[in-house]
Parts: sequence; structure tokens; C-alpha cells
Amino acid sequence: MSNHKITGVFSAATTPLNADGSPDVGLFTEHCKRLIEEGCHGVALLGTTGEANSFSMGERRMLLEAALKAGISPDKLLPGTGVAAIPETIELTKHALSLGVTKVVMLPPFYYKGVSDDGLFNAYSAILEGVNDSRLQVILYHIPQVSGIPLSVPLIGRLVEAFPDTIVGIKESAGDFNNMQAIIAAYPGFSVLCGADPLLLPLLKAGGAGCITATSNLVADSLRTVYDHVHDEAQTAKVDAAQARINGYRTLSNSYVQIPTIKAMVGLKTGNAGWKRTRPPLVALTDAEYAALAEGYAQLP
Repeated sequence: MSNHKITGVFSAATTPLNADGSPDVGLFTEHCKRLIEEGCHGVALLGTTGEANSFSMGERRMLLEAALKAGISPDKLLPGTGVAAIPETIELTKHALSLGVTKVVMLPPFYYKGVSDDGLFNAYSAILEGVNDSRLQVILYHIPQVSGIPLSVPLIGRLVEAFPDTIVGIKESAGDFNNMQAIIAAYPGFSVLCGADPLLLPLLKAGGAGCITATSNLVADSLRTVYDHVHDEAQTAKVDAAQARINGYRTLSNSYVQIPTIKAMVGLKTGNAGWKRTRPPLVALTDAEYAALAEGYAQLP
């Protein structure tokens, strides 16, 4: 897997909130550090799980700066910088680069639906030409069930051909293993990272580069076990057990709306009930849902 420019286990980190709805920066940086300690190669902050599109530009910049100030190395941070307006995507990406953060995860402009590959190619081109920094490495973000904007295999190829040193990977969050395999086959060396934890093991076996997932907020150690030992036949039982544990947490996290549920589970793991808070339009679990979740969580290994 050494031919991949970006490879490893990355957490789609969730973002804790204060009672007034503002980001809890202290708890956030504590969480990011714990994710690294538990085995993540890096933290993909300010993505879907991190509620990024519910935060202002200023809040997004503040959270990235806080992670760096807390001592996390710039090369371990993959902030989401793709928003609906191209000038703001450029601004957020330049801000990351100004701090020494060179890897970003980038949604396409997502408000207008049914746009053509030409339109998406032009949008990404305008962003990269606007940023104009040779250090930048972009992971495209394919999550059509949320964004409404799929990134086709031919579009990926056009972008890789036009920006071979910059467009280096994709987070495939549609959960479509056939699509992941098609991208791997079409573009050798391009980093395909899955957004669905159950697919990490089969993806690595198929030549994928790793994952950016929500369940890593809870079981980063098991994801790292799968990543480190996937090709060691002597460790097959250990890898399978780790993947089964991951799948158990993932299944429980899907019992209710995923993002509030992941946050509640981080609260159960850490003993901090403040993790239950979400920013509207997301809503926290009801007391009954939380009680059932806590019961299920207690059964997990």
C-alpha cells in the first residue's frame, strides 16, 4: 500500500458542544488527542459526523487552530474544507495551509443538484487554481446520500489527470464496495478510503488505502488492528475479531439517527454527558432512546 499518498485509519471526529451550542474546544481537543493515542493515524475533523456544515467559517477555523494548539501535528489533521460557495472553500483551504495542514477532505459544491461532471470539474478546478499551493493534497468526498452530488468514476479520472499531485484520494461514503473496486482498478495508486467501518477489511484486501469513519470515535484500537495486520495470515483470527467488534459498535450506532447516537456513545465511553448535545437541525436522543442505547452499549466488548 506504499504507493498511496494517503493511507491509514482516520477518525471522522465528532464535535462536542457547550450548553449554549458553541463548540466545546477543550473537550474537542481532548477527544482528538485520545483518538491519536488509541491508534488513529489522523483526525478528519469537520466532516459530516463532525456537523461541519452546521458551523460558521469562524468556528471551523477556530476548531482547526485549537487542535494544532493542543499539540496535534499538522500532518495528522484532515479538515473538511468543502462548502457550497467556491470562495469560502478556497478560504478554508488556504487557512489550513497557512497553519501547515496540507491534507483536506473536500465536498463538491452541494446546493445545486443534478449538475454535470463538467460543472463539478470546473468547480474543483476553480478551487485548486484559487488556492494555488503545490503542498495541497485533496481527498475528494463522495457522500451522495447526504450531499446529493455523486462523484463519478470518469470525473475522478479527469481530476486526477488534470491535478495528479493534488487530487490524491477519495472518501467513499456511499458504502458501495463495487464503486470502490472500480476506482481502485481504474486509478492505481489513488487512495480509496471507505466511510463505512464494516468495509475496512475487504477494502484493504482489495487494495484500498484505509478509512475515515465515525465508529473510530469509539473503537480506533480495533480499526488499527485490522489495518496493521490485514496481510498477516498468522493474525487472521485477531483481525476477524477486531472487525467483528467494530461491526458491533457500528450496528449499535445505527440504532437511531447516527450522529447524535455516536455522540451519545462517546459520552458513555468517557462518562461525560455533555457529548449528548447536537446543533439544530439535529436533535439529541430522547431519554428512552438514550436508556436503550446505554443498555446496548454495556453489552459491547
